[in-house]
Amino acid sequence: MFASVIIDQDVKALNKVFEYLVPPHIDINVGARVSVPFGQRILQGFVIALKENCDYDASKIKKIYGVMDDFSLIKPEHIKLMQYMCDEFHLRQTSVLRLLVPSEIREGKVKDLFEKYAVLADYDEQSLSRAKKQLQIIQKLQQEGRVLLSQLKSQFGDSAVKSLIDKNFIAIQKQKINRAPTLIDRDDKNVVLNAQQLHAVKTIKGDKTFLLHGVTGSGKTEVYMHLISQALQDGKSAIMLVPEISLTPQVVSIFRARFGEKIALLHSSLSAGERFDEWRRIFSGEAQVVVGARSAIFAPCENVGVIIIDEEHEQSYISEANPRYNSQLVAQFRARYNHCPLVLGSATPSIDDYQRASQGEIELVEMPLRANGKPLPRIQIIDMMNELRSGNGGIFSTQLLSDLAKVVNDKKQAMIFINRRGYSSFMMCRECGYVAKCNDCDVSLVYHREDNRLKCHYCGKQYKVLDVCPNCGSDRIKQGAVGTEKIVSELKAIFKDVKILRMDNDTTSKKNAHQKLLQEFASTKPAILVGTQMIAKGHDFEDVTLVGIVDADQSLYRADYRSTERCFQLITQVSGRAGRSESEGKVDLQTYSPRHYVYKFAANYDYKGFFRKESNIRKTAAFPPFSKIIRILFCHSDENVVKDELKSCYNKLLKVREQHFDDIIYMDAMKSPIKRIKNLFRYQVIIRMRLENSKQIEDQIYACTLDAPKSSVFFEVNPENMS
Repeated sequence: MFASVIIDQDVKALNKVFEYLVPPHIDINVGARVSVPFGQRILQGFVIALKENCDYDASKIKKIYGVMDDFSLIKPEHIKLMQYMCDEFHLRQTSVLRLLVPSEIREGKVKDLFEKYAVLADYDEQSLSRAKKQLQIIQKLQQEGRVLLSQLKSQFGDSAVKSLIDKNFIAIQKQKINRAPTLIDRDDKNVVLNAQQLHAVKTIKGDKTFLLHGVTGSGKTEVYMHLISQALQDGKSAIMLVPEISLTPQVVSIFRARFGEKIALLHSSLSAGERFDEWRRIFSGEAQVVVGARSAIFAPCENVGVIIIDEEHEQSYISEANPRYNSQLVAQFRARYNHCPLVLGSATPSIDDYQRASQGEIELVEMPLRANGKPLPRIQIIDMMNELRSGNGGIFSTQLLSDLAKVVNDKKQAMIFINRRGYSSFMMCRECGYVAKCNDCDVSLVYHREDNRLKCHYCGKQYKVLDVCPNCGSDRIKQGAVGTEKIVSELKAIFKDVKILRMDNDTTSKKNAHQKLLQEFASTKPAILVGTQMIAKGHDFEDVTLVGIVDADQSLYRADYRSTERCFQLITQVSGRAGRSESEGKVDLQTYSPRHYVYKFAANYDYKGFFRKESNIRKTAAFPPFSKIIRILFCHSDENVVKDELKSCYNKLLKVREQHFDDIIYMDAMKSPIKRIKNLFRYQVIIRMRLENSKQIEDQIYACTLDAPKSSVFFEVNPENMS
């Protein structure tokens, strides 16, 4: 028998299948991890197929050395998923396999964790009459049956315990322990579904994709839990994705209150041991419900009964690092494979998915009312140009400060949203215009007052703060637009006795920092939580009555065709954090462009009106979902290498364009908007084409990118981030 093996080395040259002979004494299955000879080395690989005959001269085929595990790491569904992803996203096979099998298992760095217990064996109590500590140990074990070995040593000393072990008077037992992630304890709420929730649960069934469009607070989470309950009752498993790591502990806590130990959690902030144990629990079937961020879609579940993607519009579901993939397309494949429903839930669906729903490609399920029957919070648009004219040049409008004071007096809570961390977005010399930039990235440095450092938000490098301009020597240094740290500083000066918390990447980098921050906010009144996108979705605090959006224009004027859509989504999502219980909610939205159409639609929660306006603009300009954009990004530390290899690729692409002149609307090569990141120069080709025959043309375009031996080349379809 012969095995088709993929070598676990993620390099271009090895992106193929190798044939090996399976010795008669080795019992092997598809999906097994094996050790194989490769040149002068012994490497590990994965068996993706077994066959009776070989395509090569059998006498020259090397033998597999052995199987590395007592079970097959990769299940049949995941082998088919790998093949699909390689074709759909133009990825290397090893790149995909590394998504399916955690590095903790592939590299053997983490093992099962055991606790040691001491139990009584045959002992002679008379021989211990003079050894008081040993006798006390025996008596303790007689009373308690078994005791943690570490506890015995701590209480009676290593020497006494070791002596009893050496005499075989006590025996050691091992018990495997699970390194479970820390969660917030919650009670399960006995919720009776309202009419719109019941309709959603009854509608979502069968082998289809559903777009669940429910306003913030409409009770989508309860719908998700009922769908998962149905899957479990049918003896099946379930996967639910959430967009933010900060949301996963909360969601899992709610789900664990309902489903107990059937829940497993997967996301990048788990420790190596936690990730190892959670993956093994899922693989073995001990955990049937998986909740997590993007990577949870690869969970080794079998017989999946429902897949749910909450906040489906979020760009975090698109991987922008190698390997690059779209979680929703992966979920669609898994749903088809398992013949189960895929649920895409959101208060602000992506234009692409709502367009699919409007054309009947997927089924639309609507939940237009809040579950508690309360109205959505009123959004007040505040013209910051009027504030300037009236002499207020500060960060906060008079209205926002007045509303914050009312929250404090009423002992309620408020959230302040600004999608920029740090103290200020840049430092600039007023004399010559010099802006402090990162040495390795073509981006301005952000000032962080708490650390008194300038930081690069792309590579993480830190620099000293500017006292004088290094270009002209002037000390007239100006700080740019404000971030979360500056907002907190200003609020603390105004509301001196109020608890003000900050939630962004800087304050949540430590393990369990998300939970601690959210727990502290939930238990403090009055309190103000300042944050970035982390606070904009999923959070449910009964006493939040005010949301302030400090700089609504920030996401509006970006060089991206999706900027207006993202602005509408952010406003709607963060506004939905207010008024989720009995108290009425309000939103103060500060803008310098109050007459922009996005604010009119957002203030009225008019998603359908916004969709009609935005889709009409996209259709007229031939942007997705009415076309397809391909971005080919070349990266290398030598700028000349990038230019040469991009030019070679572009010349081939010109021939493809000649063949499909009517289908390719636009094609051009250029510097990436951010020319350099982590000391790698970045150049790109942007192609926009019609949808007809697009997959065939896409494959031809991809073939033109394969001959770039030095550069790293990334091929993206409808990229979420064009910079």
